[in-house]
Amino acid sequence: MFARRISVERIDAAGVRHACPIAWIDNFAMRNFTNDPVFDDTLPRADGVLEAGFRVPLDRLCADMEDWFRRKGYLKPEERLEVLEVESLKARE
Repeated sequence: MFARRISVERIDAAGVRHACPIAWIDNFAMRNFTNDPVFDDTLPRADGVLEAGFRVPLDRLCADMEDWFRRKGYLKPEERLEVLEVESLKARE
């Protein structure tokens, strides 16, 4: 089910990348405000690392996660979030 490894990074105003703390990622995964079952296929693994199934759309994940992080005060107005697939089981086959 968790066939993709996703990088979750906060990009500050200077363009410097920072791995999002696992506590932030876990907070989104556990308290997902969308109540959308598509995000059930996510598993926080480490700072800046989330595993996900193939049915999780990265564009929606990024937008919803960034919105949640802003609501929680994790992201400053000048910061942004980047969510990228870095590895997949399909790529290994």
